[in-house]
Amino acid sequence: MRAQTTQTERPSQKSNACGFSLIELLIVVAVILVIAAIAIPNFIRSKERANEASAVSNLRTVTTAEVVYSTTYGIGFSATLANLGGTSVTVDQNNAGLIDSVLATGTKSGYTYVYSVLSTDSNGDVLGFSVNGDPILPGQTGDQHYYVDQSAIIRHNVTQPAVSTDPSI
Repeated sequence: MRAQTTQTERPSQKSNACGFSLIELLIVVAVILVIAAIAIPNFIRSKERANEASAVSNLRTVTTAEVVYSTTYGIGFSATLANLGGTSVTVDQNNAGLIDSVLATGTKSGYTYVYSVLSTDSNGDVLGFSVNGDPILPGQTGDQHYYVDQSAIIRHNVTQPAVSTDPSI
C-alpha cells in the first residue's frame, strides 16, 4: 500500500504552478516602456497644437471684442486688455465684460498676450492697437508667435514675436 501524502509534505508543487517568470515580467515592462516612448512625445505635441489653436481663438475674441467696444462706447478701442474684461455688475468702458477674466490678465493656455496702443487721436481715444500672443515656454507650450491689430488679420512667426509684416494664417 502506498502512503497517503498531505499537502504539507509537497509544498514545492504549488509554487511551480503559479505566477509569472521574471522574463515574462521584463517583457511586459519593456512593451509598456516602448508604448510610453511613442505616446508621450505625441501627447506633448498635441498639447502644443491645442495651445496654439487656443491662442488664435483668443486673438479673434480680442479683435471681435474691440469692434464691439468701439461701437458700444464710441471712443475708439480700449486702452488696455483689462478694459475688455471685467466681472463687476456695472458694465462700463473700464470693465466692458467682453472677454473672460483670465484672458484679460494677459495669460491663458500657455500663451502670454501683450496689448499695445499704436495710435490715439487728439482726445486720447485709441485709434489703433496690436496684440502679441507668445508661448510662455517656446517649444513646450507652443511653437508659433502670433500678432493681430485693428485690421483683424492674425499673423504668425515661428522664430520670434510676430509683427505686422509677417504672413497671415
